[in-house]
Amino acid sequence: MSIFSVRDLDGVALVTMDRPPANAIDPAFIESGLEMLDGLGASVPDAVVLTGTNRFFSAGADLRAVPALEPSEQAEMARRINALFAGWFAFARPVVTAVNGHAVAGGLVLALCGDARVGPTTGRFGLTEVAAGIPFPSAAMAVVRSELPMPALRRLTLRAELVDAPAAAALGIFDEAVADDMVVDRGVALAREMGALPANAYGVVKAQLRAAALEVERGRFGGAEAVEWVTSESGSAAGRILNPD
Repeated sequence: MSIFSVRDLDGVALVTMDRPPANAIDPAFIESGLEMLDGLGASVPDAVVLTGTNRFFSAGADLRAVPALEPSEQAEMARRINALFAGWFAFARPVVTAVNGHAVAGGLVLALCGDARVGPTTGRFGLTEVAAGIPFPSAAMAVVRSELPMPALRRLTLRAELVDAPAAAALGIFDEAVADDMVVDRGVALAREMGALPANAYGVVKAQLRAAALEVERGRFGGAEAVEWVTSESGSAAGRILNPD
């Protein structure tokens, strides 16, 4: 069964990540996501909503699985996760992230790829890569630098702080916050509104808006960029990130 499932809601593609218990990112997650993006690109929905399951949007990199990878596999994972982030960020149709629960590290990067972001009133949110000893993949840094104001970015990245939902909204992580059980419904409604905008103009304007942020990525996906995913601290960090309560 694919980790990413797609449900057609009258032209709005509802994409759900489902890798229990925390939608953590590993190579299988990334490949499923890239395959799903290819399918969406071919089907050309009016708009897309990306959400998670249960209490998690995504906990970021699976620090229980990633340390077991060989260095070459870790480097390949870094390249492929760059492709996943850039694919969401540059997707030509409107993308709404319905952040149904905790979004941490790479999980929050995925949330920030949305053209509009709907958050809950509970949960924990942060860019905790430095606490796990993991530098940002270049596409991830391009996304967060584009989407967050510098004071918020500095606080989240250099202090590796996990914040609650009201603080996340105040920092600009969400465009709006609604009751937890209404996040997906509001995301679909917003996607429907955005999907009604002229498609050609939307795609051109979005490409213009995001071109500078993604320029750093050109030529890197097949290159030698590698991220050191494993440190002596990764074991304790994994428990802290995957269980943000």
